[in-house]
Amino acid sequence: MVARVCDICGKGKQYGNKVTFSNKKISKSWLPNIRRVRAEIDGTVKRINACTRCLRSGYVKRAL
Repeated sequence: MVARVCDICGKGKQYGNKVTFSNKKISKSWLPNIRRVRAEIDGTVKRINACTRCLRSGYVKRAL
């Protein structure tokens, strides 16, 4: 199972309330979109967990 934390930015599970039309509050959690990718780190290829925001923004150099 993949840990739901980004190794680059540290983004993890967030908590909040789902608010209904009648203004009831229901506890809810949101998971980040985490992908297990091969990345080049300090000249070596490693598998890391990265969120899609970091992948899209170019913070991760993908290894091919």
